[in-house]
Amino acid sequence: MTTNEAGPPTAPVARQPIRRTDGGVLGHEYLYRSPTGEVAGVDRWPSHRQDSASASVLRMLYGTRPPAGSGLVFVNVTRAFLVGRLPLPPADRRLVLEVVESVPADGASLAGLARLRAQGYRIALDDWTATRDQRAMLPHADFVKIDCRDLDAIGDAGLRRARAGGARLVAERVEDEDLRARCVALRFDLLQGYALGRPSLVTGAA
Repeated sequence: MTTNEAGPPTAPVARQPIRRTDGGVLGHEYLYRSPTGEVAGVDRWPSHRQDSASASVLRMLYGTRPPAGSGLVFVNVTRAFLVGRLPLPPADRRLVLEVVESVPADGASLAGLARLRAQGYRIALDDWTATRDQRAMLPHADFVKIDCRDLDAIGDAGLRRARAGGARLVAERVEDEDLRARCVALRFDLLQGYALGRPSLVTGAA
């Protein structure tokens, strides 16, 4: 992926740490921001605009060279990236394709996940609630991300199902110390949220 590929101008990007339960940083999720640097609510956008947002983040991170550092790089992607309709930067064992919850587990998507993982990309399933589509994608997942607001609805059975394929569980929206302690007690592998670090704008590949 290069900066002269077709697409909208690169918008600001924020990054939020993803930490191990001992506090060490595994990597960061890189998040699309509006041109003024504000939260954009991308998850409520139609699919073609989500495509553009993901492409913008990837251009920001990989437009001229891979990001510096050694941490993992989590980026939300849509079906268009899984099926090859939109390009991805070369796999570097750091890039984690975070599949948004609206992606259907159709044949092309599942084949794309298998192909990308074989090429060296890591896969995360975002906002896991154990839907039929997510369960079909689970064998391809290295990480499963669960919003803390869904913990009660998912229950112990849902957490067991998420772990069934060997993926590492990431608790999202860990907003205070009580939630952090709860997620540690539930044996989450990784934690993300305000209690672990707020998103901060980045001005170049990070």
